[in-house]
Amino acid sequence: MYQKTIQDTIQFIEKNLQENLTLDSVAKFANFSKYHFHRVFLKEVGISVMEYVRNRRIANSSSLLLYSEMKIIDIAIYFRFETQESFTRAFKKVYQLPPGQYRKLMSKVTIQKEELKLSNEQNVKGWILSGSHPYHYEIGVDRKVFHTGSSSGYIKSKSAVSSGEFGTMMQEFMAEKYRGKRMKLSGFLKSAGMDGFCGFWMRVDNSVGDVLQFDNMGDRPITSDTEWNHYFIVLDIPETSSMISFGVLLSGNGQVWVDELRFEEVDDRTPTTNIDFSKDIQEEPMNLSFEES
Repeated sequence: MYQKTIQDTIQFIEKNLQENLTLDSVAKFANFSKYHFHRVFLKEVGISVMEYVRNRRIANSSSLLLYSEMKIIDIAIYFRFETQESFTRAFKKVYQLPPGQYRKLMSKVTIQKEELKLSNEQNVKGWILSGSHPYHYEIGVDRKVFHTGSSSGYIKSKSAVSSGEFGTMMQEFMAEKYRGKRMKLSGFLKSAGMDGFCGFWMRVDNSVGDVLQFDNMGDRPITSDTEWNHYFIVLDIPETSSMISFGVLLSGNGQVWVDELRFEEVDDRTPTTNIDFSKDIQEEPMNLSFEES
């Protein structure tokens, strides 16, 4: 119900992290009262509006500490912290280190990880690479581009990909713990170099492999280059479910980053996004003599 509003608002926030963002100004952009918008944003994204703004500013500042020569005071001012001391407190709360020490220690660690990454590109704990032509894609961990924390996952094309080919960075697990529940997969995606589409997908199968529930964001695909934004899928897990699969799909060329995934139970007031294939099935045979235009 509110997904488009939330996505438009996050896009507004991402473009204005260096500006004086307040709950009032963000709610005004969304055309809601600040109290109503606070509740909507918290419910959909999982954190408050201003916590989201603060987390994104801290995440961006950590990247500047590692990959730029900007002074700490300049980074603090750039991301609208009143003093270097207030920036240090906020930064230390997230990364457990003050900015100066973080830059000194983590720069060395980052270089070592980047060197390891070159020889271990496809090894991402818990994730597998699949799809129609997986050898045309690669998955990995990116420590320069992330939403929060210090890294994100990604899938990207590594050779010329023809129309209709796709790769996916995915997981699958047993459905037993989730039977009879309505589950929401949500997270943040960022895309670049797109000439096809990308998005989350999620599928629920029974023990013989029949698809019980499925959504691949086919009615709301990401088809252009985007900054970080919030997306979700909601599916019911029937009592006959055996396996749940989910992942990030990339069709065609480009790269997609994924971060802050959540898999959580929601109540019946949250509508599902399941693709209902039965609505395309006719109720009875028609045009059997081929005379109808």
